[in-house]
Amino acid sequence: MEYRDYIVRATAENDNIRIFAMTSRELVEEARVRHATSNVVTAGLGRLLTAGALMGSMLKNETDVLTLQIEGSGPVGGLTVTAGLEKEENGDDAVCVKGYAKNPNVELPLNSAGKLDAGGAVGAGILTVIKDMGLKEPFSGQTELVSGEIAEDLTYYFVSSEQVPSSVALGVLVEPQGTVMYAGGFIIQLLPFASEESITRLEERLKTMPSVTTLLSSGKNPEEIIEELFADMDLKITDRIPAFFRCNCSRERVRKAVMSIDEKDIRDMIGDGKPIEVNCHFCGQSYSFDVNDLKKILAEKTKK
Repeated sequence: MEYRDYIVRATAENDNIRIFAMTSRELVEEARVRHATSNVVTAGLGRLLTAGALMGSMLKNETDVLTLQIEGSGPVGGLTVTAGLEKEENGDDAVCVKGYAKNPNVELPLNSAGKLDAGGAVGAGILTVIKDMGLKEPFSGQTELVSGEIAEDLTYYFVSSEQVPSSVALGVLVEPQGTVMYAGGFIIQLLPFASEESITRLEERLKTMPSVTTLLSSGKNPEEIIEELFADMDLKITDRIPAFFRCNCSRERVRKAVMSIDEKDIRDMIGDGKPIEVNCHFCGQSYSFDVNDLKKILAEKTKK
């Protein structure tokens, strides 16, 4: 089956270099529509969603959850993305990602290069990476933001927090009217036995390589992008995984959240005589509970 958004996993240099590359236009566009993000927030959130999907494809089990959180001094306030593996109906593995911006409607002038100023929207701050793999405590790593441009921040995170020399490239190209035209990225990781010669060759190629969105807009797919970088370096594409913007919220989950509210507050809501609306931060889905729903929730809560 062909998927519009997918991740390519590959190795090179006798399996001493790990490569993850993807096109993510559809999932970034869905996030834009769901959250009604401004162009600059679409660019920032889209990059973090792409990074989340790429890093989510590194997880081992369907119960593992990756969370990326950026808290910044810029007007967007912060970005949060979670990702994980799911099994599709046809048995294929898929990466599912969701995320949101604290302030989705930020507007900023273009930066000095004439591009959307995602770094300015994020500002200075902290990147936190949390991996919940079902152990007693989740793994958590934290680094200062290098630039707010996300790809540079993640490159720094991998080296300083996980001690894995990495190259991260992320890109989102947005039309002036807001629609996402192209989105994608890659993560390249050097394992301990990668040769100095291969590392030098790769560094030189990365220096002269066009941006991810330039490559995608020229018609190249993820396979062709990594083939350019690793053509003579024993490149092996191991698999391709579909990626989706997908949230696991449901009415029942939200109902449980409402039930956790203090009894007095639920009684006050009932007394108002109006339905309440509860929105999922991650996907924007709205759930309505009328007075009768609230009375049933209160009755169940009182019994417990």
